[in-house]
Amino acid sequence: MSTKIIKASAAEPDVFETSISQALVELETNSDLKAQLRELYITKAKEIELHNKKSIIIYVPMPKLKAFQKIQIRLVRELEKKFSGKHVDTDVSIRRHLGGPRVPAEIVGKRIRIKLDGSQLIKVHLDKNQQTTIEHKVDTFQSVYKKLTGREVTFEFPEPYL
Repeated sequence: MSTKIIKASAAEPDVFETSISQALVELETNSDLKAQLRELYITKAKEIELHNKKSIIIYVPMPKLKAFQKIQIRLVRELEKKFSGKHVDTDVSIRRHLGGPRVPAEIVGKRIRIKLDGSQLIKVHLDKNQQTTIEHKVDTFQSVYKKLTGREVTFEFPEPYL
């Protein structure tokens, strides 16, 4: 596979999606992720500007989700090196995984709080063991989620119950 992006209905990828695809091809040829990346591809990539920062959202097809999850941490780290200063997030599609985009951490719980005015606050509980590696990205996750779904969300690292 010479390209790492396959769009629905044979649409042509834009310049940004082509650059993401090229970065994935380079990672496949130059890194230890070669075996895992060989069969993987993406369906869409988007760049979103949030609070004077840029985030990259990569859309993954549902059949390839398990394979992407196995290498997600290393893949995100490598893509963040290539696109310096930008946070990278992978997403199955909006509202498919626990009601929203996938976070590069294990989701251990979710609570929806409905306020008196009818608005909803979604609290997503992430694995406490991964707090040190992704805590600096939580604001980005909240902003991306808000931008994509229009819903408020907070990410928390609660203490495990015994």
